Amino acid sequence: MATIYIVEDDMNIREIEQFALKNSGYETKGFASGAEFEQQLREKLPDLIILDIMLPDKDGLEILKKLRTEKSTFRIPVIMVTAKSTELDKVKGLDLGADDYMTKPFGVMELISRVKAMLRRADLLQKEDTLSFEGIEMQESKHQVTVDGHVVELTFKEYELLKMLLRNSGIVLQRSQLLDRIWGIDYEGESRTLDMHIKTLRHKLGEKGSLIQTVRNVGYTLNYKKED
Repeated sequence: MATIYIVEDDMNIREIEQFALKNSGYETKGFASGAEFEQQLREKLPDLIILDIMLPDKDGLEILKKLRTEKSTFRIPVIMVTAKSTELDKVKGLDLGADDYMTKPFGVMELISRVKAMLRRADLLQKEDTLSFEGIEMQESKHQVTVDGHVVELTFKEYELLKMLLRNSGIVLQRSQLLDRIWGIDYEGESRTLDMHIKTLRHKLGEKGSLIQTVRNVGYTLNYKKED
């Protein structure tokens, strides 16, 4: 169940938005001020934020700017909401990183439709960004690899090699394919380079390293362990 934070100082509007979204199956939390919202962010991150520009204590655009500069929040979808209707205000919000923009007054059905669209898009981007297999996870936007939640430091070539294996898990990749794609080498004379990188990659992945299996006289595959 997706969690949505609504930052809106008008209690009536906030309650209507929360009611509509809860009825659509979402978990919601409402905040009357920027300070309350930022305090909650330190405790738990949402899946989407509906952010009003005109708040009693802070400028919504400044909050948005901060969201887009913080590592923990820069990828969270944000729908800006305001009573202003000038094109300049809309452009400012979009330039600062808002994913969508709604001008009051708007209908409940429009709100739900836009929320669903934003969450679908965010889910697709997350799936494209993350490659995983049996506890090995690679987040390309962060250029980070974790094994069972623990960060693993890889060299550039090790990272590229693992990426190719993850993208083709369950498929046997020929040695020539790996050499050509990662090193630009298409002849067997340099295959020892590949073997050494496979060896160090297995070592760095710990117990999960055994998932990289050698297919004799062919190449390598990232696959499930065979039962004895």
